[in-house]
Amino acid sequence: MVETIVILDFGSPYSPLIARRVRESQVYAELLSWDTPEKAVMALNPKGFILSGNLRSALEPGAPALPGYAIQSRRPILGIGSGMSALVLALGGKVTFTATPKYDLHQLSILRSSRILQTGDDPQVWMSCADRVDAVPEGWQILASAADCPIAALGDGERAYYGLQFHPELEFTPAGGQIIARFVRDVCQCSGDWTVQAIIDHAIRQVRSQVGDARVLSTVSGGVDSSVATALVGRAVGDQLSAVYVDTGLMRKDETQWVRKAFQDRLGANLHCVDAAETFFSNLQGITDPEAKRRVIGETFIRVFEATTHNLGDLRFLVQGTIYPDVIESRNLQQGDARPIKTHHNVGGLPEAMDFELVEPLQNLFKDEVRLVGEALGLPSELVWRQPFPGPGLAVRCLGEVTPGRVEKLRQADAIFTEELSQAGLLSHQEGGISQAFSVLLPLKTVGVKDGQRTYDELIALRAVTTTDFMTADWAHFPGDLLTRVSKRITSEVAGVNRVVYDITGKPPGTIEWE
Repeated sequence: MVETIVILDFGSPYSPLIARRVRESQVYAELLSWDTPEKAVMALNPKGFILSGNLRSALEPGAPALPGYAIQSRRPILGIGSGMSALVLALGGKVTFTATPKYDLHQLSILRSSRILQTGDDPQVWMSCADRVDAVPEGWQILASAADCPIAALGDGERAYYGLQFHPELEFTPAGGQIIARFVRDVCQCSGDWTVQAIIDHAIRQVRSQVGDARVLSTVSGGVDSSVATALVGRAVGDQLSAVYVDTGLMRKDETQWVRKAFQDRLGANLHCVDAAETFFSNLQGITDPEAKRRVIGETFIRVFEATTHNLGDLRFLVQGTIYPDVIESRNLQQGDARPIKTHHNVGGLPEAMDFELVEPLQNLFKDEVRLVGEALGLPSELVWRQPFPGPGLAVRCLGEVTPGRVEKLRQADAIFTEELSQAGLLSHQEGGISQAFSVLLPLKTVGVKDGQRTYDELIALRAVTTTDFMTADWAHFPGDLLTRVSKRITSEVAGVNRVVYDITGKPPGTIEWE
C-alpha cells in the first residue's frame, strides 16, 4: 500500500486541489467526506490528515467538525480555512464569527519559523476569513499574520498540528505548493512513493480485478482522456479489449482520419469505426437545453455501442475516460457546500438502463497526471498533449439547436482558431502554451456588413485559458494582432458568421466550457 494523506472534505469547492498539490509531492492523497466512518478512513493507514475548509463558518449549526479519531490517532493534522477553526475548537481554542468574511489576496507576514513556514518568505496568499481565532489552544504558537487577520497561521510543532487561514492549494497562493510539500514530506515523513509507474501499476491491478477474463469495449473519441484510458486498459487486459470510434458528426475537423491513423497505424489497436452522424443529428433535433443535450448524447452513445457489440461478441464492460475534475464538477456533496456545477458527459449523461458495467481507470487522476501516464505508456506526444475535447463533441459548443449546418460553421471557425494558435506557438504542448482553446457558436444574430451588403448572421465566441489543473483557470492574454487575424479569417472564410468576440472570464466565476 502506498503512503497516504487523507483529506477530510468539509465541503470546499477547492478540496480536490489540495489532493493535487499533495500528489505533486509524489504522495498519494485520498479525498473523503469529513463524516466517513473511522474504520474506512483508518484502513488507509494515513500518514497525516488535511482538513479542507468550507465556505461556511465552523460555528454554524451542523457545520462539519473534526472527527475524534483524527486526534486520537496522533497523526499530523493541517487545517485550512474553517478546517483550521474546527481544529482549534476541538483542542480548546476560541473562535468567533467574522461579520464581514474576507476572500481576497493578502501579503503574509511570517512571525516565527516552523516546519511549514519559514521567516523571510512572506508570500502572497489567498485569505479565507469566515471565522477568526481569538484564543489559541494550549501549546500553540502564532506563526503568521496578515492585514485584518492577526492569526493567519498557527501551530503546535510538538504534536505536528498546524492551521492556515489562507488557501495554499490555489494558484493565487504561489508558495502554496511548497507549504503543502513541507507538511506531507517533512512533517508527515512521507517518502514520495506515488510515482507515475505506481499510478499505472495500481490502475492495472484494479482493472484486472474488476474485469477478470471478460471482454471490454472502449469508446475512443480522439481526446486525451479516452485515449489514455484505452491504452491503460489495453495494457491491463490485452486482446480482451475492443476499441470503438463513433463518428457522431460532432467532431473536430479531420478528426475521424486523425483517430484512425493514431490508433491503427501508430498503436496497432483493434479499432472499429462507426458512422452514426445521421442518428445523432436526428436525436438532437429541436433540443436546445444543455442538460437535455448531454442526456440525449449519452443515450445515443450507449445505444450505438450496444448495436455495435452484436458484431463484436459478448462485451460486458465499457471503458470511459472520466477524470477527477469531471467527477468533482458533477457531484453534490450532501454534507457540504460544494454544489454541482453541471452534469459532466462522463458521469451524468449516461442512461440508467444500459448493458455495460463501467471501467474508469482515470477517475482519480488530474489532467496533468493523465498526460504523464500517457507518456509513460508510450502514446504519441501529439496525442497526449492534444487540446481537451468534450465527449459530446461540438454539441456543447454549439449553443442552441444542433444542426449539421450550424456544426459545420463551428467546425470551420474552430479549425481556424487552432491553426492560428499553432502557427503562433501557443498550444499547450508548446513551451508557454495555453491549456485549452476553442470556439463557441452562439444562437443569436447580429447586423454586419460584408462586400458592401448588410448581413444578419450568427457570431462566434473564442475561449482560451491557462491552467495546471482545470479546477481553476485564467483567460489567455493574447496579443491584439493575433485576435484580429483570427477574427478576420473567421468572418471572411466561414459563411454565416459576421462577428467574433473573445471571452475574458476566469474560472471561477465561469466554467471552461460554456455548456
